[in-house]
Amino acid sequence: MPRVKGGYVARRRRKKVLKLAKGYFGSKHLLFKSAQGQVMKSLLYAYRDRRQKKRDFRKLWITRINAAARMNGLSYSRLMHGLKLAEINVNRKILADLAVNDAEAFAQLAEKAKSSLNA
Repeated sequence: MPRVKGGYVARRRRKKVLKLAKGYFGSKHLLFKSAQGQVMKSLLYAYRDRRQKKRDFRKLWITRINAAARMNGLSYSRLMHGLKLAEINVNRKILADLAVNDAEAFAQLAEKAKSSLNA
């Protein structure tokens, strides 16, 4: 059986992986075998963290809303329940933005939540 060399196909594949490994530490950007392992791991991290980023932002928004709600005399859960009872549909991203950048508007929403809880 004749010997088959990799040719340009194998070279292209290796160059593609090494290009993705540009900037990695040590031999991970120089040697194909270690670069390929690290590139695969990096792509897994990227896939996982695109989903984890959504969780992290939601946690951040809830923390900000809770801090602003407590400044207005409510807990996070009571604020959200009061807003639901008052039929005010504002998502957590917008609430967190109001808490940071527009404290007066957030205070008005907190008052409406308080009044709907008492009623």
